[in-house]
Amino acid sequence: MHCTPTTIPEVLLIEPKVFGDDRGFFFESFNRRQFAEITGRDVDFVQDNHSRSVKNVLRGLHYQIQQPQGKLMRVVQGAVFDVAVDIRKSSPTFGQHVGMELSAENKRMFWVPEGFAHGFVVLSETAEFLYKTTDYWAPEFERSIIWNDPAINIQWPLLGAPILSAKDQQAKPLAEAEHFA
Repeated sequence: MHCTPTTIPEVLLIEPKVFGDDRGFFFESFNRRQFAEITGRDVDFVQDNHSRSVKNVLRGLHYQIQQPQGKLMRVVQGAVFDVAVDIRKSSPTFGQHVGMELSAENKRMFWVPEGFAHGFVVLSETAEFLYKTTDYWAPEFERSIIWNDPAINIQWPLLGAPILSAKDQQAKPLAEAEHFA
């Protein structure tokens, strides 16, 4: 595995070593020992999630104010633009974001630790998105930051309006949202 820190050092781009031939390919999508070596953290993933969405669906920006979740994400079909926003009030990168394309083709993974809001928009006709979490989903603690908050200024690669859930339509701007210390 090759690991590259992003402009927010705790958020990492992870590229697995892919072995391919005329039969197809193989790669380890997760190895606990290697993950600990490249991140400096021995995490215990407790839940795997799988979502399927159509083009222009935008999910996020989500986080849990209690039971925060670190997330290791990848795409197994299609492509998404994936974003992490630092919402740790004491962080020098508070309010900043990192975005990158994840796709079945590039096989990249995105590590977003606790203390960040997360979201993605689907770039392909459909996309299947897999992610591991370090804590369980707790809907009573789930919060959302509005996807188009000008204070964050994410340049989403959208053609037209995104397709949002009712919950995401009601999300708050960063200035009004609950933050981590």
